[in-house]
Amino acid sequence: MIKAAIVILADTETHGDMARVHNALLAAKEFKDAKDEFKLIFDGAGTKWIKELSKPDHMFHELFDSVKGKSTGVCSFCAGGFGVKECAVESHISLSEEYEGHPSFRDLMAEGYQIITF
Repeated sequence: MIKAAIVILADTETHGDMARVHNALLAAKEFKDAKDEFKLIFDGAGTKWIKELSKPDHMFHELFDSVKGKSTGVCSFCAGGFGVKECAVESHISLSEEYEGHPSFRDLMAEGYQIITF
């Protein structure tokens, strides 16, 4: 079975950033459709996407909603730093803080996840 961790680091500032988050969400959908095990993780400036994608009128909101679930997480430290921690909690996205307030990529690798960054 394939195990993938899709990590969104892209900021929300440019058209290129939007393309990266779209590609990440499509990758998550592909893994979900294939019934593979995947995690969708928002980290660094990528945590700002939680607020954007949670807006019902955002062009990727529906796609985000289709892949969002218990396997979706956001870096607790970065969400706090970028002011989106409350939005993450309201959106029922778990705060990842396994390693000093951040997600543990080592743990993911130890669990057999391949890490893909966007």
